[in-house]
Amino acid sequence: MDIIKEKADLAAKFKTTFIKWVLISVLIGAAGGTAGLFFYSCLNKVTSVRVENEFILWFLPLGGLLIIALYKLFKIESKGTDCVLQSIYTDGKVPAALAPVIFVSTVITHLLGGSAGREGAALQMGGSIGSEIGKLLRLDTNDMQLAVMCGMSAVFSAVFGTPLTAAFFAIEVSSVGLMYYTGLIPCIVASYVAYGISTAFGAQPVKFILSIIPDVSLLNMVKAGVLAVLCAGLSIVFCLTMRETGKILKRLFKNAYIRAAVGGAVIVALTLICGTYDYNGAGMDVIKRAISGKAVAFAFILKIIFTAVTIGSGYKGGEIVPTFFAGATFGCIAGEILGLDAGFSAAVGMIATFCGVVNCPVASILLGIEVFGGQGTGFFALACVISYMLSGYCSLYSAQRFAFSKLKTKALSFNANG
Repeated sequence: MDIIKEKADLAAKFKTTFIKWVLISVLIGAAGGTAGLFFYSCLNKVTSVRVENEFILWFLPLGGLLIIALYKLFKIESKGTDCVLQSIYTDGKVPAALAPVIFVSTVITHLLGGSAGREGAALQMGGSIGSEIGKLLRLDTNDMQLAVMCGMSAVFSAVFGTPLTAAFFAIEVSSVGLMYYTGLIPCIVASYVAYGISTAFGAQPVKFILSIIPDVSLLNMVKAGVLAVLCAGLSIVFCLTMRETGKILKRLFKNAYIRAAVGGAVIVALTLICGTYDYNGAGMDVIKRAISGKAVAFAFILKIIFTAVTIGSGYKGGEIVPTFFAGATFGCIAGEILGLDAGFSAAVGMIATFCGVVNCPVASILLGIEVFGGQGTGFFALACVISYMLSGYCSLYSAQRFAFSKLKTKALSFNANG
């Protein structure tokens, strides 16, 4: 009788927990979806304004001063996404002011022509929203950590339109080698609620159509594998350049205001030297061109430089879309040399490089499926696992923790870039 009672109590507990997290996830998803939709709309608007008024780039140094002032006013440390990842290991608490401050700062960066993405802001906004809702509901520490992951999933999904990628990215990214399966229900529900809200009000998911898909042959797989090896190297270069540029700028310009102004001036100068605005903002148009089979040979190098200077000098946004840019343009050129279709190679390069910099193979494979409609999934999967292994212990996020070795079934415990 005791065993029967224990099983009944356990079943009741599972049902109660399930209902609790569905309700919490819907709430966080609705809040994150609404915030993400507004953020998406603002970025599209300011990007249009910048494209139509090229002179606005000259105000970038002034925008950098404003961003630094905002962070100092609200007394927020500029740890970026690392702040959110650290909260998953600790108490699940993210500063409430982080969401509005990163929102405004990213909009300023995009409006004035800084080279940055949007996922960093999405993850930070989502983490802050999830944390605040968790506080309101008086969740315990473990549940607060799940609430943060829910928020990350929701806003990422709303901004990119990739709900499965968003959910699994939040579950995978904090501890490499571990999957927080307790976060599956919360993150997937929050992600799809946010996705539904954003798409219902006009947000366009990131999707591309591949005109040519190579046959799944041994030769083509080998070619894709070689491209993945090269993309793993590119991901290491990307991460090291981002990290070292930030260190150098901080060492040269200890005053944050001077650092931002100088960084902004450097971006203006680089833009004039290059004679194009392709490397300002996120660069989605260049990614589209690469996937259609057209790319400038050294575009990936220039984008890495532009992004490293922008983020390293204090501007806000994210590094994932610039990673897409670098991977797609590099893949377009390298793949054609290897004998693959240039557009398809750009797609493989984009996914493989993303995997290399974030160390999230499952989320990366899902990204390939959601963005490219399931076309060429076998190639994406192969490229992701190769890039994941060969990218070593580098990461865009210094707070990302490696819980297991990439080389053997051995537990580890150290942060990336350490």
